Amino acid sequence: MQQIPPKVQNQIAMLQQLQQQLQTVVGQKTQYEIALREAKRAGEELKEVPEDAEIFTNIGTVMIQQKKSKVEASLNERIETLELRIKSLEKQEKALQTRFEQV
Repeated sequence: MQQIPPKVQNQIAMLQQLQQQLQTVVGQKTQYEIALREAKRAGEELKEVPEDAEIFTNIGTVMIQQKKSKVEASLNERIETLELRIKSLEKQEKALQTRFEQV
């Protein structure tokens, strides 16, 4: 059996590392996309709730009552944060794919 040249071994190792990084980024992006869908769904449900309704939210392991406006603001902030993280991960994913194809 013929030995693989060191240059090829390095390229294989680099490809494996890039593939692992890509899988990690895609996994994180998927988790954020799921969280984003859940947050948007919660926002849609919250729109149907009257202003004076009792709304409870989780803070760690404790549930507290909050005003609808505060919960909506917090939810909108979470949605914006998740969208930014997803965009960032999409850029990372694209860069990794480009590097992978180049190698």
